[in-house]
Amino acid sequence: MTSTDLPEKDAFLAVTTQKSIVDDPSADKALRFLAEHSGKFEELTPAEEKWAIRKTDLILLPTLFFTATMGAVDKVSLSTAAIFGFKTDNNLVGQQYSWLGSIIFIGSLVGMWPMSYLLQRFRIGKVIASCSIIWSASTLLLCACHEFIGLATLRCLMGLVECAIVPGCSLMIASFYLKSESPHRTAFIFMFASSVINGALSALATTFGSAIPTWKYIYLLVGSISFVWSCIIFWFLPDSPINAKFLTEREKVFMVKRVAENATGVENSSWKWEQVKEAFLDVRVYLIMLFNFGINIPNGGLSTYNSIIINNLGFTPVKSALMGIPTGVIASLATFFFTWLGARWKNRRCLVSVISLIIPLIGSIILYAVDQKKVGPQLLGLYLMYFYFAPYVVMMSCVQANTSGSTKKSVTYGFNYLGYCGGAITGTQTFRSNQAPKYTGGFISMIVAYCVCILLSVLYWVTCAIMNHNKRKALEKIPEDTLDVSIEGVEDEKMLDYTDRQQRHFFYTT
Repeated sequence: MTSTDLPEKDAFLAVTTQKSIVDDPSADKALRFLAEHSGKFEELTPAEEKWAIRKTDLILLPTLFFTATMGAVDKVSLSTAAIFGFKTDNNLVGQQYSWLGSIIFIGSLVGMWPMSYLLQRFRIGKVIASCSIIWSASTLLLCACHEFIGLATLRCLMGLVECAIVPGCSLMIASFYLKSESPHRTAFIFMFASSVINGALSALATTFGSAIPTWKYIYLLVGSISFVWSCIIFWFLPDSPINAKFLTEREKVFMVKRVAENATGVENSSWKWEQVKEAFLDVRVYLIMLFNFGINIPNGGLSTYNSIIINNLGFTPVKSALMGIPTGVIASLATFFFTWLGARWKNRRCLVSVISLIIPLIGSIILYAVDQKKVGPQLLGLYLMYFYFAPYVVMMSCVQANTSGSTKKSVTYGFNYLGYCGGAITGTQTFRSNQAPKYTGGFISMIVAYCVCILLSVLYWVTCAIMNHNKRKALEKIPEDTLDVSIEGVEDEKMLDYTDRQQRHFFYTT
């Protein structure tokens, strides 16, 4: 409906409303964008709609995937560098190597809240690209270090800026796709390809000769590729459909309108303290934070000790690097399958998470219980453990679907990252150098973590079901003529920067 279709008084009110939206800096940018473009374009045909979505898939998803993957490669390269002389060349003793694995996550803890604010307050694409430039430069500078203090400083700086990856990419996916479309696309972006790329680059680094240590060649390769890519995305990476270079103006209007169905907002740069308060009082935020803590205990341990575990089975350093490649393939395939299942099996994502957690639990038991001389079962257990990434992404898609309000989303993702960092730090510290090669503390912590995560998935499921029940009860008490309010055919609830609790019609995905 346009203003010319309304009675004269209603047309005047609609135009006035549009003008107030355009002039209101606190309004959701998507709502202002639609008000500015009201009546300018014809609706897209079904074929044009499919092409706009497909074009976004073909351009945006690979861009975010490679950005997130290179940030992860920076971290996992430490494990491969360790079997190519990294520890001896830098005179690392005792738990210093484990602390290098931990300190990147400590840096992320420090940077978590400032980064959440920056992602909310400024352009998401530019924040992610700027952080990518800093962490890739830090990776290159690792080659100039010769002792623990220098390495620790750079690793801390990397963590400080890398904490923009997960919340930044999650915010972007939520602004481009429907709830039903986000799980498998999120799985693609955070696909566990870092092990594949790290293994391939490490094997390539061994062919460069002995002018400098192999571990330095690894960091030079990783840092150079990441730095060049960072410069590209600084120019190209969008924040939302509103400024996506690959979409036409007509397509932008269509993409913004369809994402309104999420009722989670598209883009808003106003920091709202009432939404901060709501996030701090939302029990689901703490359940997911604890889940992220538990599921990332294996992440911290495996990312730091994966190549060392394989090397301890009797493989050469080069073969150990190559044997790490299947871990990325297995984690990626598992994540694709379980996120696809979560998207197709409506309101059963928490159940999918529980099912997928059983597999790495079995893997960790095998790896710990079977004699290390039995290489086949040991490798099977190790590879099964990498199924842990699937429940992590499945539950992250729940957070995307269940959180509305720009500021609340930023704060919630900050809490998620708090759990991520805490779990990863714990995971690296449970692997004690004096327990090698059995690493009893590390594997027991993983087994306990998987069991706790199963319980937390069930609690999150029950909590969302109770909140949905309460919302339906509240709706029954409200007169029907007061339920729906529209601005130029767009529901206030879906387009304005309201939180999930403020929206009467918002129901949580379970």
